[in-house]
Amino acid sequence: MISIVIPVLNEASSIEKLLQHLVENVTPKNLAEITVVDGGSTDGTQQLIKNFEVKPEIGIQLISSEKGRGKQLNAGAKNATGSILYFLHADSFPPKNFDELIISEVEKGNPAGCFRMQFDSNHWWLRLASWLTKFSWRACRGGDQSQFITRELFDEIGGYDETYIIYEDNILINELYERNTFVVINKKLTSSARLYREKGVWYVQYHFWTIYIKKWLGADADQLFAYYCKHLRNNKKKQNENVTIESPREAFIEK
Repeated sequence: MISIVIPVLNEASSIEKLLQHLVENVTPKNLAEITVVDGGSTDGTQQLIKNFEVKPEIGIQLISSEKGRGKQLNAGAKNATGSILYFLHADSFPPKNFDELIISEVEKGNPAGCFRMQFDSNHWWLRLASWLTKFSWRACRGGDQSQFITRELFDEIGGYDETYIIYEDNILINELYERNTFVVINKKLTSSARLYREKGVWYVQYHFWTIYIKKWLGADADQLFAYYCKHLRNNKKKQNENVTIESPREAFIEK
């Protein structure tokens, strides 16, 4: 059975839509539970999850964790009961029958992998970037494509590296590629292009490429985080609140 783990922080605008999508596109007998791991939301996200009406045969649970996507993902994994873990961003929507597709790959002997992705944007570059995710190249991978992995392999690797405030998805993916245990399912997951719309496609893409190259050249977790904060972090404040307005990729950055 599959345990779905969704880390959230101020995702009131999307969490209900995602939960409804999951409920409508999963076979209940394949699902151990959906665990939403909240890192301290202040926008009503927690209450929306608690109030979400779900089929009796599908369990949705809300747990709390320290803020930081790696920490939240590990907390959700610790709480999970399924033999397959499926890590999903709050603004990424997997394809119909995603559970059956994942189980089929595991039964074939593929213990980890993701779906190909398409952004919810018609920008030509984002459409091209989406198309490239169907290939198995490591450079085309990212957490937005979601991540399934058997519990056994996840525990063997040691879970997500919590020292990385950003790039934690890629650290795990790199480990899986080193073990030759990664497969790309040729079905499309739809992910938000909100950050690209907010800051500009070329600006965001340039800095993501730079982060990737910096890591390849040996930059450590603190150096990557510092670069991200300087160029991609959104520091605008809501009126009358000391709360950062965050994009999906920024929602888990420690302040």
